[in-house]
Parts: sequence; structure tokens; C-alpha cells
Amino acid sequence: WQDLGGGGVRHVSGMASQGPCEVEAPLRGGSLELAARRVFSRDASYRSAFDRFVLEQRHWLEDFALFQALRSEQALRPWWEWPVELRDRHPAALRAASERLVSLRQQQYFEQYLFFTQWQALRDHAHRCGVLLFGDLPIFVAHDSAEVWTRPELFLLNSDGHPRWVAGVPPDYFSANGQRWGNPLYDWHHLAGEGFAWWHERLTTQLQQFDLLRIDHFRGFQACWQIPGESHTARDGHWVEVPGAALFESLRRVFDPLPLIAEDLGFITPEVHALRQRFGLPGMKILQFAFDGKPTNPYLPHNHAPDSVVYTGTHDNDTTVGWFDTLDAKAKRHVLEYLGHPQEPMPWPMIRAALRSVARLAVIPLQDLMGLPSDQRMNTPGTLEGNWCWRFQQHQLDKLETDTIAQTLRNYDR
Repeated sequence: WQDLGGGGVRHVSGMASQGPCEVEAPLRGGSLELAARRVFSRDASYRSAFDRFVLEQRHWLEDFALFQALRSEQALRPWWEWPVELRDRHPAALRAASERLVSLRQQQYFEQYLFFTQWQALRDHAHRCGVLLFGDLPIFVAHDSAEVWTRPELFLLNSDGHPRWVAGVPPDYFSANGQRWGNPLYDWHHLAGEGFAWWHERLTTQLQQFDLLRIDHFRGFQACWQIPGESHTARDGHWVEVPGAALFESLRRVFDPLPLIAEDLGFITPEVHALRQRFGLPGMKILQFAFDGKPTNPYLPHNHAPDSVVYTGTHDNDTTVGWFDTLDAKAKRHVLEYLGHPQEPMPWPMIRAALRSVARLAVIPLQDLMGLPSDQRMNTPGTLEGNWCWRFQQHQLDKLETDTIAQTLRNYDR
């Protein structure tokens, strides 16, 4: 999946103990090509199900497959560097490309079919077990994406495909230059003129995979930090209000109640809080952010509200064991004092604090349930290497004390 709310694309793949995630890609790609050839040459019933999938998903699948095929043909160059007739989607050029690249398009259809059918089987099994799936929905999309190439009028682009304005966040305590993410900003006027149909389609597709969605960078639905496309940092940006209320009103008419969680971390204004509360969207509470010594810290459990989701830490945080180990002696004493001087080692005191919270939902990363150290964290924000490669192994699950976990959940009515 992709998440651009923090400024970069993330792909879940690979295993930390085997090196970089990318080592699996060539083997996977060759295996999928072989699988497609064998399936389509031997299994008529499989082909029937495949054809039905392509027909049902054609509203996004055809453009996506052609985009991927063209990227391959164009040596992975971004779409704004393609020949003008392809960059600007001239109908004759698209027809010719579709005929020329039919085998590459079919391969994309097949791979998407595999993913969606296998994911649906997983989701059906989860539902039979009483488990719901919680997904992630980034507010922005990548510039070099099928979405922007297919519908450039929905984004603030120049005639050559480059963004006039890009997303990011302003300079702050952590970064003197702010963060320039580079995602093209939406043309909200155009989106509103279409009744936010693009967002309706996006949410519909995501809810075919998940039961609940965390909507990343929720702050951007009240106002975006708009940076000139030619700027190399975020310093030259400014806040621009967007019609988030109109968008959510439109979505609520179709999806009621809205199956969304608001990622409302960072500097959040009263207007952003009001927008979230107006539409009944739970916000996020991160326990690792709670212990700055101030009893008014909103992340401390005694300050939580039911319309929130509590995490020990997120994918962007260290593991709880790693986080606690980096604290100095004074900070550790403060944490343990607040948690009631627990006798059991970390991370279980923090896990229990999350489960005791009045927050509607509690999220415990698997690394915390396993008690893993810092080298097993998922992502380090602001870095480009070595992220999103962690994967658990079966022997680690076998060591989990599942009876204890189940009883703990029952104790806190989770």
C-alpha cells in the first residue's frame, strides 16, 4: 500500500533478516509471468473468473494497467517525460499503445486479479473469525501515478505535467526548512464541481478491502501547506483552506457513519479539531508522546476521550521496548511512576495502559506484543533506506502467550 501523508511512498515487502526489500522483486515478477501463461493456457474456469474481475474493476484497472505497461516501455521514466502524445493522453496514441502493449496490460490485469482475490479470501476468513481489517488511506497521491496521469485536471499542474504547487508542512522545531513532500495538490474547485466523485470512487474501492480506514494527514482537509512547485524546500509555502467539510458532507451521504479514523498528529488547530468532531471521526492518541512531564499532555491516558484510537506507538515510532530503552533514568522513573510502578517489564505496562484507556479502539503493534527492540521497527521518518522491510516469522508467533493476551483483552473489555 502507499502512504504519502508523511512525505514518502511506502511499500510493504521483504524481510529484515534477508536485506533490502527489493531483492524479492525480480523473482516475484518472473514467477507471476510464468503463472499467468500457465493459468490462461490451461484453466478455462479460472479465465472466466478473471474476465469477470476485469469487467467489474475496469473503471480503474484499464488506466492503471496501461500506465504500468507504458512505464515499462518508457524505461520507468515518469509520465511527464513520455512523448507528448502519451503524456497528454491523445486518444489515437492511447489506442495504439493499448494494442502494442496488450501482453503487458494483460499481465497487470492478472497480478491485480491475484491480489484482489487473495485479499478477499483473507478478508472473508477474518470476518468469519470476527475480525475487521483496519487500512490506511493517504490524503495525497504520488505525482508519478496512474491517478494523476489519468485525471490531470483534478490536480494543480502546468501544461507540461509538472505541479504548480506541491504538498508539505511548514518549518517547525524539528526542521528549519519544513518538509517538501512533492505530491501535487488537488484542484478542489474542480473536484467539488464533479460532486467529489473521484473521492467517492476512491473510498468505495478501499472499502472493498478494509472495514475501517485511517485517513492520513487529516489536517490537510482543513488547510494545506501549499509550496511553489519550483521551490526546493517548504519555506516558501503558505496555508490554503480547502473544502474538507463539503467533501465529508458528500461522503457521509453515501457512507454513514463515515468509516474513518483521523490522523490528527502534530500541530493541530482548533479548526481541524472542529472538522474532525463535526463528522464524528476518532482522532489518534500515541502513548510514546505522552510523557513530557506535563499532566495536561493530551496523549496521557487520563486525558483521553472515547472518540479516539490509542496506540502504544505507530509504524513511524520506535518499538516500545526500544523507545523506553533510549530514555534517561529520570524519564524512565516518570513513566513507571505514572504507570503505577509496574513489576512486569516493558512493553506490557504500556500495552495495559493502552487497553485501559477509554479510547474507543486500541492498537498494539505486533512488534510490541512480541517485545522486540529498536532494530525491529517498521519505519524511521525522514530516512530513505531500510524502511518497511520488517516481517514477522512463524516461530515468533509460536512464542506469543496467546492465552495471556486473550485474557488481558477480556479484562479490559477489548
